[in-house]
Amino acid sequence: MTTRIFVPADAGAIAAGAERVVAAIRKEAEQRNQDITVIRNGSRGLLWLEPMIEVQTEKGRVAYGPVTAKDVPALFDADLLKGGSHALSHGLTEEIPFLKNQERLTFARVGITDPLSVADYIDHGGFAGLKKALSMPAAEIVQEVTDSGLRGRGGAAFPTGIKWKTVLGTPADQKYIVCNADEGDSGTFSDRMLMEGDPLCLIEGMTIAGLATDATYGFIYVRSEYPHAITALNRAIDIATEANWLGENIQGSGKSFFLEIRKGAGAYICGEETSLLDSLEGKRGLVRAKPPLPAIKGLFGKPTVINNVISLASVPYILAEGGQAYANYGMGRSKGTLPFQLAGNIRQGGLVEKAFGLTLRELLFDYGGGSASGRPIKAVQVGGPLGAYLPESQWDVPLDYEAYMKVSAMIGHGGIVAFDDTAKMNELARYAMEFCAVESCGKCTPCRIGSTRGVEVIDRISANENRHENIELLRDLCDTMLGGSLCALGGMTPYPVLSAMEHFPADFGIEANTEAHPS
Repeated sequence: MTTRIFVPADAGAIAAGAERVVAAIRKEAEQRNQDITVIRNGSRGLLWLEPMIEVQTEKGRVAYGPVTAKDVPALFDADLLKGGSHALSHGLTEEIPFLKNQERLTFARVGITDPLSVADYIDHGGFAGLKKALSMPAAEIVQEVTDSGLRGRGGAAFPTGIKWKTVLGTPADQKYIVCNADEGDSGTFSDRMLMEGDPLCLIEGMTIAGLATDATYGFIYVRSEYPHAITALNRAIDIATEANWLGENIQGSGKSFFLEIRKGAGAYICGEETSLLDSLEGKRGLVRAKPPLPAIKGLFGKPTVINNVISLASVPYILAEGGQAYANYGMGRSKGTLPFQLAGNIRQGGLVEKAFGLTLRELLFDYGGGSASGRPIKAVQVGGPLGAYLPESQWDVPLDYEAYMKVSAMIGHGGIVAFDDTAKMNELARYAMEFCAVESCGKCTPCRIGSTRGVEVIDRISANENRHENIELLRDLCDTMLGGSLCALGGMTPYPVLSAMEHFPADFGIEANTEAHPS
């Protein structure tokens, strides 16, 4: 009997040595005359255990990790193929607390299926949403997504249904679906993991978006730093087309949708939707003034849906199970789930998909296991390099879009980066301004000039040069950037700066609650 062994082909696992582990497993099995099949799945998201291999047994899959090529002979000696006991064993994968306590809707198949098998995808619920959508009027699809409460998972949290309704209601001879897969925020990797571990899910979501808005063509704009994702997506497009779930006359419905991959060139600003459109059109990525909105005049001047990977990959579940089933998760206006990504100084980094409403403290300690250094966690940046730094007093605020807005923070793409008590917050604030200066497209003055002046002012504060005056100057500069920048890059760079000053004034050499308060 053939034993199935799962080894992730995820970029994180490959970086940790998964290819060498696969070679060692095949060699060892051949030498011992044991019949195995190695399946390259996606990562389960327990990144501190990568490469984490799983063996299919009668009781279920048994996990081992982190496995190196040198560990493989000993694993076979310990009866690996029957889930034998070993120091690297974690028992049944589904019983590992980090995984067991999650609510995986969007990532339901990631790490479980062969990412490039249509049959495996269908066996695990794939294309059920698209099959239903093919028999529905476009307006009904839009209504289902609206009822789900799904909001953009890329940062702005704009209601997806409203965006789709606008595109559907705008007459045009051609409409487009654009997936923003330019995942450039520090500490984020959920888009990459989805594209590598379940690319057919993204394809299904984009095809449903096309049916909902009368769009017949789509583009996935992927950052160049994701070669494994690009390879997986191109292959997935081919196999979906071969199986007639993509392309001309999908499943005999008379409806068509075509899709292609475009590779970005490394500009952070192209994660902003209008700059991304310029790049897709072959231009330098510059932020466009709005209006007109992309939903009315987007790619090549045509109505365009722009959503990020997780937004679109959430759609198949919504169509398959119904908008209300998705809306039953979460709290307030924050419906459904979000794949949170734990990174930085954290013992158990990885991906945690949970319904909105849990707290940062739960993520940091129940899932993350505290700091990797063993020192107290001092600050946590939520939402990428433009997100605020949250002190411990705010770790019990529920992860909800509106709740975070009330404390001048944002959830964004769900990236969470932890820092222990050795972090110097004035240096992190300086980095935020420096990052903005490097990545600015240069179109608007507050972002282009403000960020450069911000670095200089923070340097003067750190050197104790006219500290009080420079603190006031920095606050005024942040006000200008907040109110006058053309896009979120300049408009949100003040978030990490002001939060660092507000919550960690001692790191700036100032007294608490006197000079450092957000505008």
